[in-house]
Amino acid sequence: MRIGLYPGTFDPVTLGHVDIIGRAMALVDRLVIGVAINRDKGPLFSLEERVAMVGAECAAIAAKTGGEIIVHPFENLLIDCARDVGATIIVRGLRAVADFEYEFQMVGMNRALDASIETVFLMADVKRQAIASKLVKEIARLGGDVSHFVTPPVAAALRSRYAGMA
Repeated sequence: MRIGLYPGTFDPVTLGHVDIIGRAMALVDRLVIGVAINRDKGPLFSLEERVAMVGAECAAIAAKTGGEIIVHPFENLLIDCARDVGATIIVRGLRAVADFEYEFQMVGMNRALDASIETVFLMADVKRQAIASKLVKEIARLGGDVSHFVTPPVAAALRSRYAGMA
């Protein structure tokens, strides 16, 4: 069984993430979505909320592809998480050249830690390349329309969160 790990903070999950998840399912039998607990980033949504949002978005993808998607929170090293879930592939999405430089460094470090785990890069769909969770949150915070960047349930969660902060 080919097991892949797609890690991220998913704060919130965007249509760019959903695109990568759907396309990664063509490469693996089981895709583990590693929702990172990154206290340094100060996420807008709690870990439980992010896991629930990702799980809801993945249900339709799993049904459509017939593959298995598991949402798995983690706080340890990415390579240790990959070992924990039995992944032999780490899936990373790329939007722009700027992403590549950081990801290139990460691959080198991960290969030094465990050369048996391969990293696969998927380019975001052209329509989704500009989407970044940080920018989506900023647009939502300022009352803008995020419907082009996230699904309706995620847009509602963003509106609700920012309305509660006003």
